[in-house]
Amino acid sequence: MADSKPDNPQTIAYPAPGARPHRRDTDPLEPHVIVLFGATGDLAKRKLLPGMAYLDQSELAPDIQVVGTSLEDLTDDEFRALAKESIERFGTHKLTDEQWANFAKIVTYVPQGAGPAALASAVAEAEARLGGNAQRLHYLSVPPKAARAVITMLREADLVDRSRVVMEKPFGTDLASAVALNDFVHETFKERQVFRIDHFLGKEAAQNILAFRFANGLFEPIWNRNFIDHIQIDIPEMLGLDERANFYESTGAYKDMVVTHLFQVMAFVVMEPPTALEPRAISEEKNKVFRSMLPIKCADVVRGQFVGYRELDGVARDSDTETFIALKVGIDNWRWAGVPIYLRTGKKMAEGMRIISIAFKEAPRTMFPAGSGVGSQGPDHLTFDLADNSKVSLSFYGKRPGPGMKLDKMSMQFSTREIATGGDVLEAYERLILDAMRGDHTLFTTAEGIESLWERSVQLLEDPPPAKVYQPGTWGPNAIHQLIAPNAWRLPFERAWRENNNHT
Repeated sequence: MADSKPDNPQTIAYPAPGARPHRRDTDPLEPHVIVLFGATGDLAKRKLLPGMAYLDQSELAPDIQVVGTSLEDLTDDEFRALAKESIERFGTHKLTDEQWANFAKIVTYVPQGAGPAALASAVAEAEARLGGNAQRLHYLSVPPKAARAVITMLREADLVDRSRVVMEKPFGTDLASAVALNDFVHETFKERQVFRIDHFLGKEAAQNILAFRFANGLFEPIWNRNFIDHIQIDIPEMLGLDERANFYESTGAYKDMVVTHLFQVMAFVVMEPPTALEPRAISEEKNKVFRSMLPIKCADVVRGQFVGYRELDGVARDSDTETFIALKVGIDNWRWAGVPIYLRTGKKMAEGMRIISIAFKEAPRTMFPAGSGVGSQGPDHLTFDLADNSKVSLSFYGKRPGPGMKLDKMSMQFSTREIATGGDVLEAYERLILDAMRGDHTLFTTAEGIESLWERSVQLLEDPPPAKVYQPGTWGPNAIHQLIAPNAWRLPFERAWRENNNHT
């Protein structure tokens, strides 16, 4: 068992003077046994099993063995058949027959009902096949309420040493539950062993924000309240809830998406430059953002519920659970004081997109004649599309060719698909599993960070404004326009992304 005294998550151990910390992206890794809890669940089928199959035949990952476990009573062959179907249906990297055969050799299954001893035996056998000093990665792809039982099982199976544990969101439902869960986890695992996952930060586009901000003299000097008017992080979803309504009923959009995804992305957008691109330094800057957040006011929040939600199985007929939320957030520090940050997400909306939009302050217009068009299409924007093709667009006003001073909105756009290495991009879960094996916390949330966010959420959770109904296929309740006034939401876009940028 690990030492019951956890690492203090608020203590940052900085390198000695002169040291050059770095992310060890290319250092060789020791072999790993990946224990996948919830191995027959939706997330495992859609993302985790296809991701592990790709990592197994990638040069990036070490030798691995996968031990699946879940409530279903399956044999090894039955689980392999499930894995094969999942990879063929959902995998973005298709495997050849030879690659599948190689992956099938490293996959085994043990029913969770068989108990800690059976799990320990299966892991021991997997470690013996790897040889050497194999490490363990326990992935908890389970509902939050099942996390405690899994942690207890790992302790009873004596699988804590040489291990790290990946925990899915949401991590707690309020400040008290988050503190209690952190305390419970720390009784078994040290903080450095715990990886609270947010797959949004595993996306190439999210990490590209750091590159754009800190590597370019064009953007870094103007990334503050003197030049930026407001920020939008907008993640509408067309999908409904299907069989997740029972889970969603006790969670809602704020706990499911805002705390665990949108706030994490926001931290990348507004954090101060870290001392190095090193996990502890980046985590500390993210935590500073969360500590600087102003408490969320109910007057700055619009909650919505799509028509028909209350008829879903597992949903109360008088439910006030929000399937949509839009809110205004303030960061109380020198860089961002007075700059509003608008967040929006919801189910069954008009489009499914993942957009970060930086609106710059507008220049004086007095020199331009009336009717020139300057300012008519809103301020200049830098826009990040967090979709898998990772697009970036910078919009600005330029003169329309021809006589007179007529201005149009123009843009420069870029996509990772336009460069030679665009096909080498890892899926978010693939990257995060690899980072967890490396012990790299850069893209994960700390105990302090998650508790800070729940602390800023107290007013909203205790007295939320009533959820307003909205029709499926729309952009949410009409009150969202009053929330952002005098500004306007960037979505829906008036101009589509260009597919071929050779002319820009």
